[in-house]
Amino acid sequence: MALPINIEDLLNKRKIEGNRIEFKKGWNPADIYHSICAFANDFDNLGGGYILVGVEQHDNGLAKRPVSGINIEAVDGILKQMVGFNNMFDPYYLPRISVEEVDGQQVLVIWAPSGVNRPYAIPMDVQAKVKQMRYYVRSGSSSIIAKGEVLDELRDMANRVPFDERPNPNIAMSDISMVLLRDYLATIGSKLEASLFTQPLVETLEQMELMAGPTENRMIKNVAAMMFCEHPEKFFPYTQVEIVVFPDGKVKNPQNFTEKTFKGSIPQIIKQTMDFFSTNILYETVEKVSGKQEANRYWNYPYDALEEAVVNSLYHRDYAQHEPVEITIEPEGISILNCPGPDRSIPMSAIEKGDILKSRRYRNRRLGDFLKELDLTEGRSTGVPTIQEKLADNGSLRATFETTEDRLTFLIHIPVHAGCGNKPATEKTTVITTEKSAIGSEKKGSGSEKSSEKNQAIISAIRLNPKVTAAEIAMKLGVSSRAVEKRIKTLRENGVIRRIGGDKGGYWEVIENGIEQ
Repeated sequence: MALPINIEDLLNKRKIEGNRIEFKKGWNPADIYHSICAFANDFDNLGGGYILVGVEQHDNGLAKRPVSGINIEAVDGILKQMVGFNNMFDPYYLPRISVEEVDGQQVLVIWAPSGVNRPYAIPMDVQAKVKQMRYYVRSGSSSIIAKGEVLDELRDMANRVPFDERPNPNIAMSDISMVLLRDYLATIGSKLEASLFTQPLVETLEQMELMAGPTENRMIKNVAAMMFCEHPEKFFPYTQVEIVVFPDGKVKNPQNFTEKTFKGSIPQIIKQTMDFFSTNILYETVEKVSGKQEANRYWNYPYDALEEAVVNSLYHRDYAQHEPVEITIEPEGISILNCPGPDRSIPMSAIEKGDILKSRRYRNRRLGDFLKELDLTEGRSTGVPTIQEKLADNGSLRATFETTEDRLTFLIHIPVHAGCGNKPATEKTTVITTEKSAIGSEKKGSGSEKSSEKNQAIISAIRLNPKVTAAEIAMKLGVSSRAVEKRIKTLRENGVIRRIGGDKGGYWEVIENGIEQ
């Protein structure tokens, strides 16, 4: 079967948490089946994991390249063995298998998604004559036997299947948009895109682990409608974002307001919301300071902080509740309200502190995986730190977070930059210009000096080596690969660079004034 994610993202541990990926130099069934069992039990609700056989690991946890691979002649024997080993699971569990070509070698990729019938047990040694059944869970990057309270909680999780992973008998194949599905597969570079229109849709959904239920009654999971349905509100009423703008403030002039509602798939709602912010709300201020050569630049709201807040509100909301995500925009800031509040495993003190909100229970873990693969979020428990970091980089005050004692709602308040209010210019500070932007913050190409310098550095790197990777550029610039990938995407959309060929064997070209360089 084809993987639902690009193999290079697994090898480089991009878009998927590192503790969800294991590299194995060779075929060791006892050890490997411990990990398959642990990923299937998914104790921390992370979405299962991947095991790459034929790949060695550096001390830093990354894959050694070129990969060592496995003997192609041994693959058939391994697959036959796995049929028998899979039957040893209690209850039965079937991991997904794919043989991928990497660096001219064959790599066996085992995808073990979270099982719907957990907890699962497997013999301590699947090759031993005496089978001693054990439950396994992940502890960091290792798979260990579940004991004591951990085992009790694992068993208790059997009745707690996240909402987005539940099968829904009301969702039909005709509700799934082939356009949205193809766009997603193309964006993440999945090989499934090539077979999307040459095989039945049900096969693609099965390969993406978007079907559940017994063989005689397979049903589409809720997350498929959230991601690939034009009208998910058919199944989850009020799947929408409602924006209300009070130009004078809600208290000062409650009668003066404008409203906007955005519907569609979750990625569509996010895009529409952020486009609205970019076009109607965001602007950059440039201040010339007397005696200082460089001007001060800042946004009223940093795009990245707003995007992270919007994505998290849609990711963590309860789609079984008929409540929209409500965004209120006033002169002093933007408030984002969603229902319900944070899980009770997060203490109130952590919410009030506003540094990191780490939960062990996720309402929509698969939705989070999809959004992460689209680069719309960096990972679980990173939303609040990212918001605060982007605000700090912009010189803005910190965001605040509120919930009720019964955790019915969750409110994020992002304050406007202090320099963007009605503060008059002083003798030391003169406002040169205030630039409205239809694009967004620096990440969207604001034209700031810092942004321009980084874009030029990427272009220069491509000129020097057309086959350079985002990871290589990131190392040179001292930034994250994700940041470089986003800039490359923007440069590509603006016609500055183009890609010739695919991810493997392809290269970049710089285009200036319509002439390839």
